[in-house]
Amino acid sequence: MGPGPLSARVAGLCDEVGPRLGPATQNQVLAIRRRLDEPLRVAIAGRLKAGKSTLVNALIGRRVAPTEVGECTRIVTQFRYGTADRVDVVRRDGSRVSLPLDDAGMIPQRLGVPRAEIGYVDVTLTSDHLRDLTVLDTPGLASTNTSVSAGARRFLFEAAAAPFDDNIDDDSAGAIAGAEAIIYVFTQSVRDDDVAALEAFRSVSARLASNPINSLGLFNKVDKLVGGAADPWPVAGPLAADQTGVLRRVVSEVVPIVGLLAETTEAGRLTAADCEALRAMARLPQSERLVLLASVDLFTSRDAPVPREQRERLLRLLDLYGIGFAIAQFAAQPQLASGDLVRLLFQASGFPRLRNTLDQAFRWRTDAIKAGWGLSSLEKLASHAARPEDRELLRDAIEQVLQQPDYHRLRLLEVAQLVSSGSVELPEPMEQELTRLALSTDPRWILSLPAAAPEQLTRAALEAATRWRVYAVAGASPAQSRVAQVAHRGFFLLSQRVRAEGGVR
Repeated sequence: MGPGPLSARVAGLCDEVGPRLGPATQNQVLAIRRRLDEPLRVAIAGRLKAGKSTLVNALIGRRVAPTEVGECTRIVTQFRYGTADRVDVVRRDGSRVSLPLDDAGMIPQRLGVPRAEIGYVDVTLTSDHLRDLTVLDTPGLASTNTSVSAGARRFLFEAAAAPFDDNIDDDSAGAIAGAEAIIYVFTQSVRDDDVAALEAFRSVSARLASNPINSLGLFNKVDKLVGGAADPWPVAGPLAADQTGVLRRVVSEVVPIVGLLAETTEAGRLTAADCEALRAMARLPQSERLVLLASVDLFTSRDAPVPREQRERLLRLLDLYGIGFAIAQFAAQPQLASGDLVRLLFQASGFPRLRNTLDQAFRWRTDAIKAGWGLSSLEKLASHAARPEDRELLRDAIEQVLQQPDYHRLRLLEVAQLVSSGSVELPEPMEQELTRLALSTDPRWILSLPAAAPEQLTRAALEAATRWRVYAVAGASPAQSRVAQVAHRGFFLLSQRVRAEGGVR
């Protein structure tokens, strides 16, 4: 997937000015240029044992990331698309040590390089899921405080200010890091240090990256809310909504999931033999099924038509909630096909909503996110370049790009970030309207007029532009006025676009 129109224009800027810069600055611009062609990078963050690696495997569609705490889980690991499966341990000096996946198809537990020498692990996989998404699995935050490991800080934070070179040192690690979006994984209730950790991720990242608009909260292991095989969703839905309110200044949304079910179904781990074992248990009398599913100990220790080893495997794949759900499906439909059961389990995991949210919240905005990242990186370079003529050349080129009407979308995203993070307060209806304008190009959704004709949409966009202009000059604080002026121009440009596309006179 090539760059969209906004990021393509930033890439063109790099191509235009690059040959006219000094060698050092030119190399840094070329690194930014390469990055613009890459897929969107999403970092997975959260505390230890929150289920980050399980989520990574579900996103990848293969069980590659180790889910047990070990050497690999303490190191930043990048998963990206490649034409062959490959694991490279990248030292801090940039050299690489290649390893095969282990017999189970996972990253080896032992990496063969002293921990102090490792910069990160680079994994390429032939997974279609990674064609337009690169996933960064970060070390878990400590359970007792918000400290981030030195490796994660170097990879994600310190280097984000200078993402220019391919070598893995403090000044260049951002070339393979600097995620444009973050998924923060947590379980049960949100703690103060979760909020602080998310704030830390946001405060050290570049413009448009890792702000509330491009951050997602993932409420994992919701099956543990009620215990056993009971249905957790009546509790998980309202709780996730409450958490969205608590975290509204640091994430755009909280999505509840059962990560284990997502990993098992997306990675194709449930075999025909597993399904037949579940089918056999579904034929037991209901009273016996209830006793079996009352606890893990009862499920593994009681007599049943399925060997204990098989039941233990099912627990590893589905846990009690997934097992109970599957048995209930077979009890209701004894002839249910195995493939249909897997699809039902996938739905029960909550993962389809996460996929849809990623598509809506991150992937379809990849162009604007990456263009914003590219421009902010070039702006930083323009302020730090050694040669004055390089600084002037870059600033002039950036200003020309930002004068184009299409690039007003980036300004909208910036002010929407200020408002969504609470840096600038707006009345809630105005905040919602601004967010819709920043996050979509669909005039009917932006204007909340799903069935409107072009003439009505044009009038509504002009009315909104007028309303924001009046707010900017009457009653707004200076910060609110700056936001309102950006929104005013955004709605005016929207009215022009609707008029042009709809043939409105």
